[in-house]
Amino acid sequence: MILLFPRNPWPFHRATLALALALACATALPASARELRVCADPNNLPFSNSAGEGFENRIVAIVARDLGATVSYTWWAQRRGFLRHTILAGRCDLVAGLPVGIELLRPTRPYYRSTYVVVSRPNGPTIASLDDPSLARLTVGVQLAGLDAASTPPAQALARRGLTDTVRGYLLTGDYAQANPPARIVEAVARGEVDLALAWGPMAGYFAARATPRLRVDPVRPALDGPKGPMVFDIAMAVRREDEPLRREVGAALERHRTEINAILADYSVPRLDRPAEAAAP
Repeated sequence: MILLFPRNPWPFHRATLALALALACATALPASARELRVCADPNNLPFSNSAGEGFENRIVAIVARDLGATVSYTWWAQRRGFLRHTILAGRCDLVAGLPVGIELLRPTRPYYRSTYVVVSRPNGPTIASLDDPSLARLTVGVQLAGLDAASTPPAQALARRGLTDTVRGYLLTGDYAQANPPARIVEAVARGEVDLALAWGPMAGYFAARATPRLRVDPVRPALDGPKGPMVFDIAMAVRREDEPLRREVGAALERHRTEINAILADYSVPRLDRPAEAAAP
């Protein structure tokens, strides 16, 4: 048998060693990690913030873990044009915490149902319904999405009843230089600037529970104030209409972790009108 050796064995050994190291590194490195691209507001507790402290941040993290993905956020203030500039512009693939029924997007099955609420001080005045006669004598805070005084369901309901003289509006966007602008309406109740406020439940419930003393939170009645006046909304995550596979994946993950999600919502004092134990197919 004739054995053939290169005249200079060292290049051969170096090439063999380099190949072995490359193969070892290739097997040690994880496969390309999946990315879950999410658009959210960086300054909007209890829903989300850039520090990941909101309940939507925590629920998104559960979904990402279930899908074997890492979360990549695009931060954008949640005001008019939010969807147009974010998910519809291709900056992300998923938005959490949207009401079911937005035509431009496809929602998952809802993971909770909440309502607008009446926020009042423990020993202060409150109302039984939007038809309570005492409303005419009370200073009432309402949320405004813009300069339109009838831009949220409770504001519209009061306007239909002619109750505008004692209404004080608080912009949802507010002063973005401050933390969590929507919270100003709850702080106004705590400070006595208004007698009570009509506000979206998840936000109001969170800040009311953390006020000193704790503020009272009751669902707005009636829950359906005419054909265009719902006070109750099912909340879901949403994708672009063509992203049906992602919608199904996210929906299935939400269902698998329903117990964890219910616990998170309870931690954040989210008022709920659904039964936390109920489950639905994705």
